[in-house]
Amino acid sequence: MWVDTHCHLADPAFDGDRPAVLGRAREAGVEALVVVGSRSEEGEKILSLLRETAWGAEPPRLFATLGIHPHQASEADEDDLGRLLALAAAHPQVVALGETGLDFHYQHSPVPRQEELFRQHLEGAERLGLPVVVHSREADPTLAAILREWGGKVRGVLHCFTGGEDLLTTALRVGWMVSFTGILTFRGYSQGDLLRRIPRDRLMVETDAPYLAPAPHRGKRNEPAWVVHVAEALARWRGEALEEVREYTSRNAARFFGWGA
Repeated sequence: MWVDTHCHLADPAFDGDRPAVLGRAREAGVEALVVVGSRSEEGEKILSLLRETAWGAEPPRLFATLGIHPHQASEADEDDLGRLLALAAAHPQVVALGETGLDFHYQHSPVPRQEELFRQHLEGAERLGLPVVVHSREADPTLAAILREWGGKVRGVLHCFTGGEDLLTTALRVGWMVSFTGILTFRGYSQGDLLRRIPRDRLMVETDAPYLAPAPHRGKRNEPAWVVHVAEALARWRGEALEEVREYTSRNAARFFGWGA
């Protein structure tokens, strides 16, 4: 069975056929998926979605994260994050905070505000005993410095990893996880050497659906069933058997998010 550790199932892109999307994930052998929040207003929708799909009744089991993406940092205030933290504290289905982090490519929000909100997520995660799901784009030095500061206090995962060697080395040194998307299937992917350096017990796979559809589905709306294509690419890059990848990435997800050993 597979685990999609990062998908935006509450996104409006799935409003028209969400049950069918979950059905295809089940048929593909997806055991669990993590529904990631990236906006303050998504919290209640995500928790309602988990209730509607009878969380824990049958595969795929749905879990949630709650957070505010760096793109939305300038639109959020402390009350917004505070409400999400309260929801996370009250609902055991919430297994992490985020998506949070830094994005210096688009800079939809000012850099100082991104850093401030990221640190507030880290403080909340430490207080609640939850891990964090972290987005990073063109922010390696700043993020690495924050990881050195917080790595011993908070567990985390660098989702959709496309960073460089220094950030990867820092993340591994402080015990964080690294997760990969369908970017592994893209023709221009060139970080195979870094990918092969990551210990098995630090790796997870994800779709980031509805974004970043893997080959052979490029250009389409991504969905959790296609996490298998990500795992196939991971196996090829690392020279491993697909069954090995399935076993250790699923085990890592259960351990990291806390729903099993």
